[in-house]
Amino acid sequence: QVQLVESGGGLVQTGGSLRLSCAASGRTFSSYAMGWFRQAPGKEREFVAGISRSAGGTYYADSVKGRFTISRDNTKNTVNLQMNSLKPEDTAVYYCAANPRNNYYNVYDYTWWGQGTQVTVSS
Repeated sequence: QVQLVESGGGLVQTGGSLRLSCAASGRTFSSYAMGWFRQAPGKEREFVAGISRSAGGTYYADSVKGRFTISRDNTKNTVNLQMNSLKPEDTAVYYCAANPRNNYYNVYDYTWWGQGTQVTVSS
């Protein structure tokens, strides 16, 4: 069992930045690939970014590539999402998720999920 708690969401203007954090507890954090997903009202949950167990590989949705950066610290059991140049279309609830496999893009590959944190980008 893995417990995940996100933090760092909020309201920001277009072009601004936010840093989301996800704290994990439970079984060995470094055993899991991690991902960030988001869900806007009326839309399906979509992949944002993923990172491998050792942080040797990172993966991004085309819509955030070059603006968002995912990182993890296995000594602190945390995974972060630095979001720069935010746009109104980035507005969503952002979820942290843990994945015991090496797949990153599909929501169904993730076993454990946080409760989500709201990000709102005003125009």
